[in-house]
Amino acid sequence: MTERNETPPPEPRQAVEEPVAEKLAELEDRWLRAVADLDNLRKRVARDMDRQRIEERTRVAAEWLPVIDNLELALKHAGADADAVIEGVRAVRDQAVGVLARLGFPRRDDVGTRFDPARHEAVSTVAVPDADPGTVVEVVRPGYGDGALQLRPASVVVSTKADE
Repeated sequence: MTERNETPPPEPRQAVEEPVAEKLAELEDRWLRAVADLDNLRKRVARDMDRQRIEERTRVAAEWLPVIDNLELALKHAGADADAVIEGVRAVRDQAVGVLARLGFPRRDDVGTRFDPARHEAVSTVAVPDADPGTVVEVVRPGYGDGALQLRPASVVVSTKADE
């Protein structure tokens, strides 16, 4: 017995066009995949370059920290007779802080803010009647940068509850 729903044999021209259409569809699929792979590669290279730039900026900015620390020490120990030297050192310090800010690592003034262990390193505590416990009352060494781009946390003195 033969079934009535059998498809008739293809005509010779149709038999040639079907393999060509299948090959064309396969090539188009491969081409679209290659374009997508190339786009993914382009995006990955761009991300890698951005990461390398950030790492390099962080390294360069970290190199500046000792310079700023030494300039601030010089300002603390300069005598009253050396007004010109003090102004010069202050200008260099301000310029160096500006360089760090332009690199994406601004100096933070955290006096009066709540102590945050992600941004601060407590070096001392002191009972201050006017301040809420856990408030930064003095910055011993400033911090630079924020979040993932933090070069170092600020070394701070934190208030505690005043004894009554």
